[in-house]
Amino acid sequence: MTSVEHLCDSLLRNCKTINGVKQVQAYVCKTGLDSDLFLAGKLLLHCAVSISGALDYAHRLFLHFPKPDVFMYNTLIRGFTDSDSPKNSFVTFVDMCRRSINPPDSFSFAFILKAASNLRSLNAGIQLHCKSVKHGLNTHIFVGTTLVSMYAECGCVAFARKVFDEMLEPNVVAWNAVVTASFRCCNIKGAEELFNLMPLKNLTSWNVMLAGYMKAGECELAKNFFLEMPLKDNVSWSTMIVGFAQNGYFDEAFGFFRDLQRDGMRPNEVSLTGVLSACAQGGAFEFGKILHGYIEKSGFVWISSVNNALLDTYSKCGNVGMARLVFERMAAKKNIVTWTSMIAGLAMQGYGKEAIALFHEMEESGFGPDGITFISLLYACSHAGLIELGCEYFSRMTKVYSIEPAVEHYGCMVDLYGRAGQLQKAYDFVTQMPVPPNTIIWRTLLGSCSIHGNVELAEQAREKLSELDPNNSGDNVLLSNIYAVAGKWKDVASVRKSMAEQRLKKIPGWSMIEVDKVMYRFVAGEKETKIGKEAYEKLREIMSKLRVEGGYIPEIGSVLHDIEEEEKEDSVSKHSEKLAAAFGIARLCQGRVIRIVKNLRVCKDCHTVMKLISTVYRLEIVVRDRNRFHSFREGFCSCRDYW
Repeated sequence: MTSVEHLCDSLLRNCKTINGVKQVQAYVCKTGLDSDLFLAGKLLLHCAVSISGALDYAHRLFLHFPKPDVFMYNTLIRGFTDSDSPKNSFVTFVDMCRRSINPPDSFSFAFILKAASNLRSLNAGIQLHCKSVKHGLNTHIFVGTTLVSMYAECGCVAFARKVFDEMLEPNVVAWNAVVTASFRCCNIKGAEELFNLMPLKNLTSWNVMLAGYMKAGECELAKNFFLEMPLKDNVSWSTMIVGFAQNGYFDEAFGFFRDLQRDGMRPNEVSLTGVLSACAQGGAFEFGKILHGYIEKSGFVWISSVNNALLDTYSKCGNVGMARLVFERMAAKKNIVTWTSMIAGLAMQGYGKEAIALFHEMEESGFGPDGITFISLLYACSHAGLIELGCEYFSRMTKVYSIEPAVEHYGCMVDLYGRAGQLQKAYDFVTQMPVPPNTIIWRTLLGSCSIHGNVELAEQAREKLSELDPNNSGDNVLLSNIYAVAGKWKDVASVRKSMAEQRLKKIPGWSMIEVDKVMYRFVAGEKETKIGKEAYEKLREIMSKLRVEGGYIPEIGSVLHDIEEEEKEDSVSKHSEKLAAAFGIARLCQGRVIRIVKNLRVCKDCHTVMKLISTVYRLEIVVRDRNRFHSFREGFCSCRDYW
């Protein structure tokens, strides 16, 4: 390497932006080394792999060379494989096979096989496998390991195992790949057998098992396995925290985060975003505030992903003010995820106009929205009753930003019309969609029929759902609700009988509340625990007070049984969100906000009760149900009874 080449190489290593790379390239051209394949390869590698958003520039740089070598081809294939457009890597690979003097090497096949894996394209994977056999590279350890991963990602565990068995001397990386393949195909027993057969295990091997258990939802097995591990690193702890959070065991996620610190380890970006995700999903506002303090103190405030997770936590805990504060303080660190999260946070709380104003601010800041941004924007319009604006943004999505609507966007439009009571318009929209409506679309329409009591359209939507997803109990329960409100008890009985014959069980409603940084879960009808008894006793006291001081009259229209009025009143009085609220009133200090997370939509009676509690007890209650936030203050709800 000449002194000039060494200097350019050193300069490139310190380049963090595309502008820096361009300056180095200008210097290379000035010194007459622009045709030097070594420096060209270094420039290409930096643009395609090291610098974010510079792949197009790398491609233009690649086209500048009439005879690129294998390294340059491999670099571009690698860049495309890891991008949002992995299909482009196939075009580059084919061009390489046709034009390059030298044939593809092991790196070529490893990178292109990863592209097939990312696209889950089994046909492409098989063709590449055949080509690797032709070039005598199928038994190469690097290529063989990638083949195992590709077949696993495409759901062909038998092929993955066959490739592994044909490898002459599989190393620990290959063993880890075949264990991962078993987990991806839900073969837990097979993964355990392979793990026990491994001649040599490294820490990654143990972490692969840990991640496999968590992804399979086997949290108890993961916990026991974690305790048996001879060594643990940040990946091990992060896997446990994120795994418990994703499987809904929020207290366990918090516990492992505390244990991580007690063990003398410093939380990293992954463990912090994992525990913040648990706070967001469980509505653990107080624990989230503690984490916020830790993030500020430990210097993680400069990491965008941690800030985005913190913003999301405050939004999903119902404190949009704190979310906005985090958002404003991010300044130059904002990215498309940041803007979209803030828009979604405002939308969930019913601040439709504010969400739209922020969208315009995002556009003016030079950030182009993506499909997820438009889902949040359409959601904001739907929950604020902004029908015309919603239609306008749906049109702009394709005409201005060339974003093809996904099923979620169509679902938002159905919800927009349906929530506003324009059910026929919603139905017409569904029938005129350019793609076949799936369960999300029909279920959204069924939900709108439930809100507005349209039995005829509800039956049509349920008929379609029975064809697409016959084993979903929630659809049957929703139809039963609609029949019950209409007083059609024979139809209610018919639906319930059908559910019994198909052995479909209703998803139990549960609610969670955080008290003194501990999460408590309540399910209607459960009384066995000491906590449950305490909640029921307090609830009886509250309901009695609401009748006397608030004039409470139960909303019993949707109770699914043709029973006496008194029994119906007793049924609605035991809903899980009421129990959670009662427990919060009993345990929390006066003046504290009661924050509840509910897995289903809040019923009318519970909505009425929360409004009355906020008046009689002079406190604020924030409920996050399946659809949105409800902030109850002084007898009013932030949804303005539009939910």
